[in-house]
Amino acid sequence: MFIRNESFREYRTYYPVVFTLLVVTIAIHIIANAPIIGVSIYSFGVGQNGLVAEGEYWRLITPIFLHGGFMHLLFNMFSLFLFGPELERLAGRARFLTIYFLSGLTGTVASFLFEDAMYTHLGASGAIYGIFGAFAALVYYTRNVLPQLKQIILPIIGIGIIMTFVTPNINITAHLGGLVMGFLLGFYYFHPNRLSKWKKTKPRTALRS
Repeated sequence: MFIRNESFREYRTYYPVVFTLLVVTIAIHIIANAPIIGVSIYSFGVGQNGLVAEGEYWRLITPIFLHGGFMHLLFNMFSLFLFGPELERLAGRARFLTIYFLSGLTGTVASFLFEDAMYTHLGASGAIYGIFGAFAALVYYTRNVLPQLKQIILPIIGIGIIMTFVTPNINITAHLGGLVMGFLLGFYYFHPNRLSKWKKTKPRTALRS
């Protein structure tokens, strides 16, 4: 389910939303680390609670596309590359995009609401944890049908939560906020009645054992 063996062309064709997010986020990281212009991009886009409070509300969105370093980018984009395609296949493009962005936005809004005015943050981790949360909701509905999904997803979520609390300089609020929002959206989207309707209208989105 989470083993990626598609060719580059197949990956781009089958999972256009995930592919676009990967390309855009990586491109922004490269540009943001270029001489001269990079400083301006970080200055404009980083999540800074004090500036959000002053009316710079775009900083609730732009941090989702910025990362603090290569390893930060690598962890988030590898997670998107690995787990995003199956969720896009199951939920559909629009629903997947909704889960990704609303989870990321929930993470940044939670950071604004629950952290102090000097708090600064960036990264797609809230959106990534939203993907995990959506899969957790799917596990809830399919626990008796797809036990292998439960065996894969729950340990990953557990390890992710542990790492959130033991790793320094991690935006705990964004991680947990994204996880909760992803679960709530998945709980709504993956209700068996809705999945039945999708199977009738879009056979490609049917669950795969």
